[in-house]
Amino acid sequence: MEKFDLVIVGAGPGGYVAAIRAAKEGKKVALIEGRDLGGTCLNRGCIPSKTMLKHAEVLNQIKEAEKFGIQVSSFSYSLEQMVSRKNKVIKQLKSGIEGLLKQNKITLYQGYGTVQKDKTITVLSDEQESKLAAEHIILANGSKPFVPDLPGLEDIAYDTSDTIFDIQAVPKHLVIVGGGVIGLEIACIFNSMDTKVEIVEMADRILPSEDKDASAFLAKQLKKAGVKIHTETKITSFTKEDGETKVEMQHKGEIQSLKTDHVLMSVGRVPNVMGLELLDLEMDGKFVKVDSNMQTSVQGIYAIGDLAGGYQLAHVASEEGIKAVNHIVGNPVVDAAVPRCVYTFPEIASVGLSEEKAIELGHDIETKKVDLAGNGKAIAAGENTGFMKLIAEKKFGEVIGVVMVGAHVTEMISQATSFMHLEGTAEEMDSMIFPHPTVSEALSEAAASWLGKGIHYK
Repeated sequence: MEKFDLVIVGAGPGGYVAAIRAAKEGKKVALIEGRDLGGTCLNRGCIPSKTMLKHAEVLNQIKEAEKFGIQVSSFSYSLEQMVSRKNKVIKQLKSGIEGLLKQNKITLYQGYGTVQKDKTITVLSDEQESKLAAEHIILANGSKPFVPDLPGLEDIAYDTSDTIFDIQAVPKHLVIVGGGVIGLEIACIFNSMDTKVEIVEMADRILPSEDKDASAFLAKQLKKAGVKIHTETKITSFTKEDGETKVEMQHKGEIQSLKTDHVLMSVGRVPNVMGLELLDLEMDGKFVKVDSNMQTSVQGIYAIGDLAGGYQLAHVASEEGIKAVNHIVGNPVVDAAVPRCVYTFPEIASVGLSEEKAIELGHDIETKKVDLAGNGKAIAAGENTGFMKLIAEKKFGEVIGVVMVGAHVTEMISQATSFMHLEGTAEEMDSMIFPHPTVSEALSEAAASWLGKGIHYK
């Protein structure tokens, strides 16, 4: 039985990042992975979706080339080649992780780990069984798509976010069950490929956990692009009928139906608790309960990422992995503001509290929203659809939330995140010089307008 200072179960963005950080802190580290290095994010989630979204963006640019004075008489695309390029991107990044693990002398076990309270782990693979002992363990098992028990679902062919990016033919009509981040990004991909896309969402709006203005704006743009959105609607059954799938649903008591050739189930994800059965961990609903240091109810065993709940985001899993390692080695553990990104057309990026949440929590706030319609760089790029929204405390002007909607805003949100991390104010934001012309200078305009000193906005 080989002994390690730290054993990490799961090599996704939480697990492998924690492994490298611990190795750099001088710890002897083992990393266990049952499927693919990089986890869901690299192999079936973040990277595949962003690669396919880039393909969709290029398609949109070609279709809109005429408004830039560029004539494209005809064009075609190959889904097979798109999927192949997606796989090459994954392979390149996976090779990079492999190199980092070797460089940092991390022992990789390919197999499924079962963890016991005495911090021993049994790793099973097709070839062998290995037994490890650890002083500390980080559980980074990740999650899997949640598939609800709906009548008739077992009788039809459907995809989840784990399988949709290896699809072999572009659907003529795609029904997406769920109007959250994943479903909306996939909607944008196939809408760009001229698929008729319909979204079915039980809540009263898409992106129900995000800012209402952002949600409404995105819904408007998606509808303009031809995506049909059914809100306050739940699926009641699926039926195979004449080679198609009949979808029955209920909207405010009214029964509706439609036929489609493809269904995507995208109603959230559930933690993967396989291999944890012997630990008897305290749970928080379906998630493993952790303290502020990511430690579970079993001392010396930590849980991070989708297993621990909270924001199910790759960068959050990475940060939680580092937080757990810092606690293990005795370094300070610091909480930070979490940026949230939705890579739709247009993109949505936010950090801190939404306007609704800030009011709900009793903050005395003032908000200012400025449109991108008059932004010089955005107009030049033909991408002036969207807005910047600043949420700040009235008393001192401390920035407690920022919402951005528009092209490339996911690349700008870190600027707002840094202000919140340093407890910056609207006045400090206004005092900065933002380069012109940039889309990001709209954030400066929002701060100036918040102070009543706006140049281009009230």
